[in-house]
Amino acid sequence: MARAGWKFNPYHHRIPEALERARHPVPPADTEWPVWEVFRQPERGEPHVHVGSVHAPDAQMALVLAKEQFSRREPCVQLWVVRAEAIFATPYEDADIFEPALDRTYRLAAGYKVRPRINQAASSSEEPSS
Repeated sequence: MARAGWKFNPYHHRIPEALERARHPVPPADTEWPVWEVFRQPERGEPHVHVGSVHAPDAQMALVLAKEQFSRREPCVQLWVVRAEAIFATPYEDADIFEPALDRTYRLAAGYKVRPRINQAASSSEEPSS
């Protein structure tokens, strides 16, 4: 039975408990294996392609699990496993670093505006010569 004028709010009543837990973080349990990213090479000489990830206690077990998971149906000559925490990536907020520093459209076919000249040459060749 609730008392008159008193209302239970679990959020407010657990703030001291949450602050105490934040001061003393609990280490991860032994059952939490690290994540390993898996790269598969379909044929010798071809690039390795990321195919997924596995949870394993060490590199050898990660290779075994990756072999069972990612090389059953597709051709495979080699697997790589890398701990996910060892991968260093650019943040999405820094996407502007991939913008070209200089305008080098002259190196691309799309950089040349030749369509008007082609159309002009085609129309002049269609005119009857006198």
